[in-house]
Amino acid sequence: MDSGFSLDGRVAVVTGALGLLGARHCAALARAGAHVVIADLDGEAAALAGRALAETWGRRAIGVALDVGDPASVRRLRAVVLEAFGGVDVLVNNAAVNEKVEDAAAGPIGFEDYPLEQWERAFRVNVTGAFLCCQALGAEMAQRGRGSIVNVASTYALVGPDQALYRGPDGRQTFIKSAAYPASKAALLGLTRHLASYWGRAGVRVNALCPGGVENGQEPGFVRRYGERTPLGRMAQPSDYEGAVVFLAGDASRYMTGAALVVDGGWTAW
Repeated sequence: MDSGFSLDGRVAVVTGALGLLGARHCAALARAGAHVVIADLDGEAAALAGRALAETWGRRAIGVALDVGDPASVRRLRAVVLEAFGGVDVLVNNAAVNEKVEDAAAGPIGFEDYPLEQWERAFRVNVTGAFLCCQALGAEMAQRGRGSIVNVASTYALVGPDQALYRGPDGRQTFIKSAAYPASKAALLGLTRHLASYWGRAGVRVNALCPGGVENGQEPGFVRRYGERTPLGRMAQPSDYEGAVVFLAGDASRYMTGAALVVDGGWTAW
């Protein structure tokens, strides 16, 4: 492997690591040579995933229970990582609340009626969670003089949701993408730029990955409409982001900080 894309011996922490993309991020980092900390709400499942990852890639991997919005839980994560590995080189803030079209059984909720508790939950996980993890682990990187933080944002941090995606042939809209997800992901870009300027001289790079929509069991009409709206003609597969995560984590992106890497099949080009 080209040395710029090698993570040999580095320690990477991934939050929301049991999700569709989180699991792929963990595998990609381990394949590139990193030791991986799989952090998610379900500590038992994370531990099982860690053992499986270690067996597959021959790298150390552990699972840790983590609620990113709970400062005490984040402090415990830091203690576990430092005890197990002595330091941290990469943090991937992947944990997120994202209302999905495939989970829309309750019917559409417009902006006018959107519950405050759901708005606050999205910000607690998507923004406050990244803030707390950066405080705990990014500060450790700054003390050591090196590190890379990857904040997983979204194309909806850059452009507004296209509500037409959620309308069927009869014009009926069964799902409305809320303001909470794009607003919280846009805030994550602001945090990314702030920390890039704040920690740049300390050797810590902070970048954002802006992925597009991932095919994951949505109804066929939605998948078709999304593909038609995208220059490359399809939704992403989970594996489409593996190279971007490894690139941002390692030395291949060593002169890159405060940036938003857009990997969306061209969605934001139109």
